[in-house]
This record gives sequence, C-alpha cells and structure tokens, in this order.
Amino acid sequence: MWGLVQSGSITKFINKPKAMVIDDVRHSRKIFELWSKSELEAIGIYEVEFDNSNKKDEQWYINTNQSFAFAGGKITASYGSATAKAHADTTWTQADSDNGDLPSDKSVGDIKTRGLKYNLIQTIKKQAAGILQDTDWYITRKADAGTAVPSAITTHRAAVRTKAAEMETAITNASDTPALETLYTYTEQEDGSVTRPLGELPTLES
Repeated sequence: MWGLVQSGSITKFINKPKAMVIDDVRHSRKIFELWSKSELEAIGIYEVEFDNSNKKDEQWYINTNQSFAFAGGKITASYGSATAKAHADTTWTQADSDNGDLPSDKSVGDIKTRGLKYNLIQTIKKQAAGILQDTDWYITRKADAGTAVPSAITTHRAAVRTKAAEMETAITNASDTPALETLYTYTEQEDGSVTRPLGELPTLES
C-alpha cells in the first residue's frame, strides 16, 4: 500500500500498482515494480509503514480505526488506544428508562448486554457437554440394559465436570478484561510444553 503526498499532505492512497498522473506526467503502473524507493518518493509516492503497537487482540478489545500521518519523510498507519470489551454483564438503568431507551419488555436491572464472562462460560459449558456426549451412550446402555459403566468412563466424566467447574470459577473471579485475557494466553513452560492458566478440559485416553 502506498500514499501520494503533495504539498506535505496525503492526497490519495494506492492499494495496488496502477497508472497515475502526477503533476501532469503520466506514469505507468510498472514504476511500482521497477523504480527504487527513493525514485518513487521523489514524485511523492511513499510506501505506508504500519505501526501495530497499539493494536490488541480483538477477542478482548475494540481497536480504533487506523489513522494515517505523513511525518519525517514517511507515511505511518497507526491505531489509537484500544478499549477493553466489557467483562461483566451490563444492565438497563433508571437513566435508560428516563431517556426513553428502555424496551417495553425490559425492566431496570434486567440484562442489557452480556459481557465476556458470560459468553466464555457458555462456551465452556458447550465444550464440556460435547465431550460428555461422546460417552453418553454408556449411561443410556446402563439405563436400558443394566450394563455397568466402566470405571474409566465414570472417572473421565467426573473429571470433565470438575474441570469445567474450575474453569468457570476462574472466569467468574477474573477482575477485568486483561485478567480474562491472561487466563487464555498460552505460554511455553520450562519443559517445552505450551499451556494456559485456564487449563484444558480432559479428553478420554484411547
């Protein structure tokens, strides 16, 4: 991506090579392939440098739009400060009611929007249910035919439920969005394994 700078200001962005007329001179699209960086800059074409230092993981944050600036002989695209997504649910308030924003089927104190914690916990519940579903047939067989459930299966199903409860508690106890992000951040350990503080749901050993 390039930008055209004229009189010290960015006047146009160029997403891919194309023929251009600059100062009444027509240039072929091939200048983007054949000309050096300094030759392009001599006619006002600068390659955009991307500064992603303020960009954060969109699972946890809302990033600003990129802003473009020309300074020091280069065009830089950068982000402003990201805003953390709400980690807790928000509710309808009296102010919402006073402003006429409260829906007719809602009351003050009802859930307005779900936060990250709720959504993450629902994901854990679905993942645990999916794992348990793989061995539900043992439970059905016992109910229908009286066949005992193998102890390994019983132990596995209990471990899934226990770990899911631990994970949900860890999510609930997270103080803010950065704390939630930390729970899900994988890091390499001294033994070479890669783990996250939240841990993983158990899988059945084959």
